[in-house]
Amino acid sequence: MEQRMVTEQGREIAYHHTDGTGPTVVFLGGFKSDMEGTKALFLEEWARGQGRAFIRFDYSGHGVSGGEFTDGCIGDWFEDACAIIGLIKGSVVLVGSSMGGWISLLVARAMPDKVAGLVGIAAAPDFTEDGFWAGFDEVMRAKLMREGRVALPSDYGEPYIITKRLIEDGRDRLVLRDPLEVPCAVRLVQGTADTSVPVAWGTRLLEHLRCEDARLTLVKGADHSFSAPDCLPVIEQALAEVLAAADR
Repeated sequence: MEQRMVTEQGREIAYHHTDGTGPTVVFLGGFKSDMEGTKALFLEEWARGQGRAFIRFDYSGHGVSGGEFTDGCIGDWFEDACAIIGLIKGSVVLVGSSMGGWISLLVARAMPDKVAGLVGIAAAPDFTEDGFWAGFDEVMRAKLMREGRVALPSDYGEPYIITKRLIEDGRDRLVLRDPLEVPCAVRLVQGTADTSVPVAWGTRLLEHLRCEDARLTLVKGADHSFSAPDCLPVIEQALAEVLAAADR
């Protein structure tokens, strides 16, 4: 059943909570995605079968939560995630897809005692800077600074509207420029045919993490969605490994 909460910042967030044992698994979706996606629903069903507590939610401006997408930024969505996690008693294991991988790392950095494990699915830390901004030519950069937004083609429907606020706030949230301590098990999974997040980003993150138990699994031919039938069991295995490490 859908539930709603209002964050300290006044944003209304929709979420689904499945009762079960802890640590609670929290699914954090990607940029302009929602909690009704294949991976979120697959993991919810898996958690229900395991008797494991689980939460999926929509960031503000995403899905059925309140707000406009173009008003948001990484910091807002990080705060939304923290608000959802604040509802949970005990520890959590984060499963972050694409942008959700970045937000998961921000959460793990901000509350290391709360996060017992992390799974990144095509994790995209720092993508506003290393993806969007780095890919803009001088004309597009000037337009963004002058008009406050630019439109980018998307493989997933209508164009992405990239705002000046998204870029500038992202620079305050970067995780790959300074040491990144993550004192829990981390599993990263990604496809070699991912055209949104290069495989090199996955290896860079793996090497950058200060973590005693971190692994990267690549699936040949898998795309950025990582939702094909042969990808979902890879996510399941990664999550099982992280939960086993958390339970030890």
